Amino acid sequence: MSVAAVNGRARGDTRPWKKQPVSGHRTMDETRRARDRADRRMTSSGPVYGLRRGTRGWVLGARLALVLGVLFLAGACATPIGVSRADTQSLYRALTRSVLSAGEPSAPTEQLLHQLGLEDRFEEDPAATLVQLRGTGAEMSPDLLFALAELSFLHAERERSKNYYLAAAVYAYAFLVHGERRSSDAPATDPRVRLAGDLYNIGLSQGLTVSRPDTGVDEVVLTDGTLPLPFGQLELQTNPDDFLWGGYRMSRFIPMIQYKVRGLRNRYRQPGVGAPLAAEVTPVGSGPEAEAARKRIVPRVKVPVTAFVRFENVLQGIAEGRVRGRIEVYPADVATTVEMEGRHVPLELQPTATFAYQLEGAPVWDTELAGFFRAGRPVFGDGLMMMHPYRPGRVPVVLIHGTASSPARWAELVNEVQNDPALKGRVQFWLFMYNTSNPILVSAHQLRRALQAILTDLDPEGRDLALRRMVLVGHSQGGLLARLMVTESGTRFWDNVSRAPFSEAKMLPETRDLLQHTMFFEPLPFVNRVVFIATPHQGSYRVTALVLGLVRWLVTMPFTVVQGLQDIIQQNPEAFSLQTLGVIPTAVDNMRPGHPFIRALSSSPIADGVTAHSIIAVLGTGPLLSLSDGVVRYNSAHLDGVASEKVVRSDHATQGHPETILEVRRILLEHVKAR
Repeated sequence: MSVAAVNGRARGDTRPWKKQPVSGHRTMDETRRARDRADRRMTSSGPVYGLRRGTRGWVLGARLALVLGVLFLAGACATPIGVSRADTQSLYRALTRSVLSAGEPSAPTEQLLHQLGLEDRFEEDPAATLVQLRGTGAEMSPDLLFALAELSFLHAERERSKNYYLAAAVYAYAFLVHGERRSSDAPATDPRVRLAGDLYNIGLSQGLTVSRPDTGVDEVVLTDGTLPLPFGQLELQTNPDDFLWGGYRMSRFIPMIQYKVRGLRNRYRQPGVGAPLAAEVTPVGSGPEAEAARKRIVPRVKVPVTAFVRFENVLQGIAEGRVRGRIEVYPADVATTVEMEGRHVPLELQPTATFAYQLEGAPVWDTELAGFFRAGRPVFGDGLMMMHPYRPGRVPVVLIHGTASSPARWAELVNEVQNDPALKGRVQFWLFMYNTSNPILVSAHQLRRALQAILTDLDPEGRDLALRRMVLVGHSQGGLLARLMVTESGTRFWDNVSRAPFSEAKMLPETRDLLQHTMFFEPLPFVNRVVFIATPHQGSYRVTALVLGLVRWLVTMPFTVVQGLQDIIQQNPEAFSLQTLGVIPTAVDNMRPGHPFIRALSSSPIADGVTAHSIIAVLGTGPLLSLSDGVVRYNSAHLDGVASEKVVRSDHATQGHPETILEVRRILLEHVKAR
């Protein structure tokens, strides 16, 4: 017998959820279903045999054999109704399958089709069956609303039909706001509630998506207009104010349901209602907050938002064939719930997907080595970047990357901490980017100036106390920059390079101004806490003469630094000791153990009122004093007098290690609770 014959209608089967055989072969599901159908035929009709004519004895013998065979089978075969054992996973899959997980109707929907005798009709003509099921909207039961949502989605998937996707969203919404109340099942125990939410979310995303051939990226269009439905039309309205985010207007919405995430350990999601999107932004408005956003939020930033369509009088709209909806847009850092018929319901949020989408192909990855070898390379603004518009009352946490690195290396930590329920809404992350081969004092001056400027921009009157409780987190060289924000210079850094007092040295006014701010400074009063991660307080043992030679040959110093140092060397030939060195020290020079800079910094105490913490990475086993992370030895990363020290078994790139992230989280929780 052929495969087609065994399958019955295998090649002619039009059921949307049934997979068709390829090249005469059956899938495992088809084989199982064919066997089940054969079993049903056997148990309902019994086997049929044919006997050829023959002698009387042969006939009598055959009849006797037949009777005996029937008696044997009656004792050995299963009854028409009964049970058989199955493994837990198979049973659970059968009970929980749905159009989203298996491409088949769920058990409740299939049950309704059986009850109404519409299973075969839906297989043959899904569109006509949906019309028959819809009937009069005012009389729809919860079971019918849910089945219409799932079957409309199933037909939309098969036909790639936007109007059926939207119909699925409309029916699912009706089930959520009306059907759930009238159902005898409590929402917490009815799995259809979560499934209806997902049908609504995905139906909206797919139904409002438009392909853009010029960019190759699908976009969700959120605008006023009228769209077709299988049973009528959908009229959508928007409120322009919903599209504002700080000093920006949100536009070009990308559906996050279409993307998998790579490179991050966890994909955070808040299950709820609405289509999760990534929004691009353009600056609008005026005022200090808008100006600060324009200066410090990079153009490539993507905002995690949720689009929610509120269908008005939805059952009446279904019955009349005219559904009205209002599009509402909620940024994730502004709202996490939405009101539905007097209840607060969680919004569907997918911040990790948006974060990863923002970093996909981002130029920031290209700045790591470029920012090291070309020290004069311009960075965005003053280097201090905000991930979101300023939110008063949230403590700034400034992340400072290390050598030949970039802010993107904080992605794992940011993804974990900003999605932590205990810290959400209590901290705001800022990122500092700098050219990492610059002399460390030059980079520290840039950071100090940027931090002072942002406070002036955001809170000139000093009303937001959270801004005066800033936390700095620095990795490797970034930790040295953080330390320079909470220490007093005195004259120790100037004394490293000159035998004459600063006031007596001859130099151009612009050179004096540069050195005044670079080598002489006070602790920043608004920084309350610092976290040093794998920071070489005593230098890095990896900085050898060979490394220094290569770095000096490859690195290009900023013109202002070169010009300024040439100026003071020429005007103070006897007093300026750099003349004897013959080179301008890079950051790598500065981190050489025993270098005058690192000696001066290590002798600089951390200011009173500042709480410091150390996170130290080490590899291998044995006494800590004998270990390192491959770049920095334990004894160099160790700092006496800190409030806490955490040792993590990791290499130098420990800022994304789970234990490091947990320790940073602990420190931040301690900080926000100490108000």
